[in-house]
Amino acid sequence: MSSKLLDAFHIEKKETSIISSDYEIFADKQLLEEIRSKVLEGLSNQRIGKKNIRFDIIEQEVLDKTYEYHLTSGERNYIYHIIENELNGYGPLTELIKDDNITEIMVNSPKDIYIETDGVIKKDSSVSFINEDHILRTIEKLLEPSGKTMDIHNPIIDVILEDGSRMNAMIPPISKTPILTIRKFQQSIESMDTLVGVGALTPYMARFLEAAVLAKLNIIICGSSGSGKTTLLNILSNLIPEKERIVTIEGVREIKLHQENVISLASDEARNEQGKNITLSALVQNSLRMRPDRIVLGEMKGGEAYSLLQAMNTGVEGSITTLHANNSKEAMERIETMILMAGLDIPTNALREYMNRGIDIIVQTMRLRDGKRKITAISEVVDVKDGEFVLEDIFIFKTEGMTENGALLGEYSSLSKNPSCLKKLAEAGFPEIKELFKKTKVKKE
Repeated sequence: MSSKLLDAFHIEKKETSIISSDYEIFADKQLLEEIRSKVLEGLSNQRIGKKNIRFDIIEQEVLDKTYEYHLTSGERNYIYHIIENELNGYGPLTELIKDDNITEIMVNSPKDIYIETDGVIKKDSSVSFINEDHILRTIEKLLEPSGKTMDIHNPIIDVILEDGSRMNAMIPPISKTPILTIRKFQQSIESMDTLVGVGALTPYMARFLEAAVLAKLNIIICGSSGSGKTTLLNILSNLIPEKERIVTIEGVREIKLHQENVISLASDEARNEQGKNITLSALVQNSLRMRPDRIVLGEMKGGEAYSLLQAMNTGVEGSITTLHANNSKEAMERIETMILMAGLDIPTNALREYMNRGIDIIVQTMRLRDGKRKITAISEVVDVKDGEFVLEDIFIFKTEGMTENGALLGEYSSLSKNPSCLKKLAEAGFPEIKELFKKTKVKKE
């Protein structure tokens, strides 16, 4: 089967009674797959290279291929809808991409498609591809707006789709079959109030983080993949005042800010004279020449950790970034490792003192066993003693069990003593934050 089906059809549509997708309209799912394969293969084999195909031609093709099955009008309209999605949408994934309740789409093989809803992953038996070529055509269609392509020399790609969702795809020989993963952009989670509403943190924690951003504390967000780091990064970055100049630096563009004075840099779209990618570290270093008030780094991955640390220690306060780590201690250790692996010859004690002066707050995000995403700890970097980091939790979430339905039970609590960072917050005009630590703050889940 050709891999250019989607490029081949430019339909001049006529009014028709295409109904919304309803998998359950077919009692015989094996029959549905047989009909769908016949129709799509027939169109692909016969129409390649032809443009401006009228919908009545498509309609006739469906009638010809399904005549022997004696389909009802509802079943035939469902087949029309499948064709419509194939030609003008994203094939079998069209309805999944439209569904705001779905947060992740995972294509493992033509017949194995999984989705995540409310943090729970399950196989979607109502969706499938005809074969591997069908997956490749869908990947091509998803990539079209970005102008990027995949081939044997470029078998891995990571790109942001038009709706802000992140797509990762791999094709042979890296993988046995084409693999596609789409992490949906959650437009519904746009503010701290929304995070409080879904139980990701308490109002006390939200107020503390808001003050920390406005007071220009340097913040590291850590967590595992899919734990909500980028979502929180966007929310915190959008709290930065309009009057400040912000430079965002990323591998692929995921940061979405509403402020006007924002400069957005992306390393995957930048090349030097030799055609090689310009590194994140080079972009961070260059950003210092752009008069930034803040630097927002999408994710620390390597040598850019030291470049950002330099910025934090030389006047660019209030910078925010993310990294993969399971807790605040691991986050500090990972930053140290990144810097040392970059080949920088810095004594360990001196480096740790430099990190201590540059980093104020570490926020830990986590996707819990029940699928919910929460901020499970907010910690501060207090000091370095005897060559070791001194870290203290300001807020923490502790689990206490699980309900019969599989939901985790737990509570948020804060330290009884005042955090060291309260002095910075008070100096920045937020003395009232101290009052949060004079009360008992517990939220049962």
